[in-house]
Amino acid sequence: MRPNNWTETTIGEQATLQRGFDITKAKQRLGIVPVVSSGGISSFHDTAAVKGPGVILGRKGVVGSVHYVESNYWPHDTTLWVKNFHGNDPRFVFYFFKSFSAQLVSLDVGTANPTLNRNHVHPIKIHWPFVHEQQNIVEILAALDDKIQLNHQMNHTLEAMAQAIFKSWFVDFDPVTAKADGRQPYGMNADTAALFPPHFVESEIGPIPEGWNVSSIAELAQYVNGKNFTKNATGTGRMVIRIAELNSGPGASTVYNEVEANEANTAYPGDLLFSWSGSLDIYRWHQDEAVINQHIFKVIPQGFPQWFVYFQLREAISFFQGIAADKATTMGHIKREHLSQAKLALPTPHLISEMDSVIKPLYQRIHQNEKESITLANIRDALLPKLLSGEIRVNEVEKLTEEVA
Repeated sequence: MRPNNWTETTIGEQATLQRGFDITKAKQRLGIVPVVSSGGISSFHDTAAVKGPGVILGRKGVVGSVHYVESNYWPHDTTLWVKNFHGNDPRFVFYFFKSFSAQLVSLDVGTANPTLNRNHVHPIKIHWPFVHEQQNIVEILAALDDKIQLNHQMNHTLEAMAQAIFKSWFVDFDPVTAKADGRQPYGMNADTAALFPPHFVESEIGPIPEGWNVSSIAELAQYVNGKNFTKNATGTGRMVIRIAELNSGPGASTVYNEVEANEANTAYPGDLLFSWSGSLDIYRWHQDEAVINQHIFKVIPQGFPQWFVYFQLREAISFFQGIAADKATTMGHIKREHLSQAKLALPTPHLISEMDSVIKPLYQRIHQNEKESITLANIRDALLPKLLSGEIRVNEVEKLTEEVA
């Protein structure tokens, strides 16, 4: 039931929208000002067109998208931006439009290219809370968003740490170089240092640590290609993981299928996926069980820890991207044979096993953080329309939180 003290008004009376400003990539200069287009921050410029904080809607192309920036920014011509908040809390306005996203999509007036007209948005009648309640609502939703953002930042740091350790030990061979020079390997105790040989030997890929072998990406795992599950999609069932879901996240996915798929064509939380066409990148799937579409390998490690396969693939990505870039096609890709051409120095099984205790905890924590963020996002998305419509009041959420705590 809608609260009696909410005001009946229109969107335009609470958030006046303005069309963004055209600017080409050629006219942009190096800077830190985000240029926000309908898909989000697309580049950076040295000049802001609008003072932050800002709320930006997709006007052309990605209709229904809603973005929030704290800093000064440049709203692109493909967007509508809130020119006047009329004294409302800017972040509440952002959450309002997020909850209103489906209605924005329905206002599409484009033909070949989706388009949103601000004159169709402004007259829409709504019920609106006073600023004090806006701020209370924002406090609840922002706490969830801030925790999600903190998890993302933590994962960025954890990934960088694990990648740096992996590269130092297994790609650059820093401990072996140090021992060959008569030095103690940096940041490593004597027991760990003893696991690395003191000499290099020549190989087909150049000097590698003594006792190690030359192998290839192909020998580390089984690479199972997905299938065309978008064909005859039912719209219900499990999500179909396309390259689009890997690049931008599954949040806006509309492709679902009830088709039966074997285990090798199914992604489970924590699985490795490798898009061998288009974006050409390595991903860890953190969402619920889904089916894997064509142009994506499910990577199933064969006798190696998943983290070892993941970081070796990360190191090989530039090699694969170079192959794809040489192809005279509109969508660069690699072939299965190229997996065997990506060579690497393979440590002894004992060394990999010992290093598991160092890198695996970092690798697992990243997955745990992502799973927590998914749970928090689901809670936020469930609360968002109820809080924004007044169906649930702030004090009810606070009381529920206290009971759970």
